[in-house]
Amino acid sequence: MKKTKKNVREAALEILESIEKNQAYSNLLLNTSIKKNEIPSKDIGLLTEIVYGTLQRRMTIDYFLANFLHKEKKLEEWVKILLRLTVYQMTYLDRIPDHAAINEAVEIAKKRGHKGISGFVNAVLRNMIRQGIPSFDHIKDPIERLSIETSHPLWLVKRWVTQLGLEEAKKMCEINLTAPVQTARVNTTRISVDECLSLLGEEGFQVEASDVIPEGIKVLKGNVANSICFEKGYLTIQDESSMLVAYALDVVEPATVLDACAAPGGKSTHIAEKMKNKGEVLSIDLHEHKVKLIKQNADRLQLPSITTQAMDSRKLHESMEKESFDRILIDAPCSGFGVMRRKPDMKYTKQEADVNKLQTIQLHLLDSISPLLKKGGLLVYSTCTIDRAENEEVVEKFLKEHKEFEKDSSLITRLPEEVQSYVQENELQVLPQYFNSDGFYIASFRKKVQ
Repeated sequence: MKKTKKNVREAALEILESIEKNQAYSNLLLNTSIKKNEIPSKDIGLLTEIVYGTLQRRMTIDYFLANFLHKEKKLEEWVKILLRLTVYQMTYLDRIPDHAAINEAVEIAKKRGHKGISGFVNAVLRNMIRQGIPSFDHIKDPIERLSIETSHPLWLVKRWVTQLGLEEAKKMCEINLTAPVQTARVNTTRISVDECLSLLGEEGFQVEASDVIPEGIKVLKGNVANSICFEKGYLTIQDESSMLVAYALDVVEPATVLDACAAPGGKSTHIAEKMKNKGEVLSIDLHEHKVKLIKQNADRLQLPSITTQAMDSRKLHESMEKESFDRILIDAPCSGFGVMRRKPDMKYTKQEADVNKLQTIQLHLLDSISPLLKKGGLLVYSTCTIDRAENEEVVEKFLKEHKEFEKDSSLITRLPEEVQSYVQENELQVLPQYFNSDGFYIASFRKKVQ
């Protein structure tokens, strides 16, 4: 029988290898690996930490290793990954002694390779202990140094510095290295926030009320997706920034609402809850399996006002009457730079050219869906990114081409007080460092009556 500790490192190596080779999603691989390797619950945290930490710090770790690998030209990828995950443990995890991390790495190298490889791994890691990790002081350019220190591609850091300034870009890069806090939204059609907090406390979860969103809660300990409250439909997992969308839509009265890119349904269900199940919410997504997720969430939360449909939202105008909806939400496909803490592998797969391609898709969505809004109605455009090309530039281009729409400068009056100072006319850009939430963008437009 394999030792548990060994299983954890081997599982981490396997996951990281698969991400590198197949650009697979880390969260899906992690869940699969936990089941396949029967990782004990006490070790799941360590496995998660090693996988996400090694991904988060990959460029920094490669910078540390470069001094010790310069003679090694043909290093097999799995050996490099094994070195990375071991250096991560040695540098960032205080609770694991260096000798234990090195011994585990050497054992895995023996198992996967041959004596020469295990000797090489041992030599590199012990040399690093003797000589210490290299200083960042040798990197004179501040943007390049920020890139290496926080393990973000140079092109991305340059882009953020240009758009946000060095100080904000630095804060964002640094917070991206931290673990996100789980937040949830209480289904106030079923239970009050205080009652839900009390029940979760009785279940053994450590939770507190959000200081940003009235119906939001922060989870300080435990995963409330495994709670009885979740099972009964008293709450749903959602980031606080994402919860702002339903506020922006101003759906306090029963209305007909289109959520055009709805999966997995967090915003649709919030909209239905805000209307106390009295309006109609049509939730559309391109993929059938994602639409099933929306339906499952709506059923669990007991929100029959939500209707789901699998189709391309850009073709909705072909089958629906113009001016059918009081409110439309377009939570557009985007680069996801605002949720990098949850998906650290995306840092290394996204390219600058991808952003420009996304802008074309985003504008196409707005062009094709906007005719479905009634005169006087509100259209909210949102993304989970912080990039101007996908946010402000999209809004500017849309308004230039669609004179029937105007900026909705009353947006600020509908949003929770905590975020109001960040609103610029009809737009809100939340950076992760503002509330320790996801990066998120919201813009609101009104269709002119005349």
